Amino acid sequence: MALARYVGVSLDSDDPQAHADFYSRLLDAEISYSSETFAFIQSAHLGFVKVEKHVAPTWPNPDVPKQSHLELGVDDLDSGEAAIVALGATKPEFQPQPDRWRVLLDPAGHPFCISTSI
Repeated sequence: MALARYVGVSLDSDDPQAHADFYSRLLDAEISYSSETFAFIQSAHLGFVKVEKHVAPTWPNPDVPKQSHLELGVDDLDSGEAAIVALGATKPEFQPQPDRWRVLLDPAGHPFCISTSI
């Protein structure tokens, strides 16, 4: 039995709403959630996260690397977090909205989020 289900990928952005609007039009997909700090297109499994002082990637030049992270859904935040940490993830001290989602780090240090819904 899976501990989590794939929800989507989030892209760092200086303006999540504008970013989501672009992809909404591009994909002809409805924005299912939007706030000042996050927007999500559920049908595309695509999220946009506000990052202060965001610097766009310089791909293919590696000076500023690509910026994305996985969004994973769990049935319960506390038990989901505990099970995933038991697999080898770690939990950073800073949690932007721990009652809504949790940021965890995979064994290589890449962040990903778990939530019960978007």
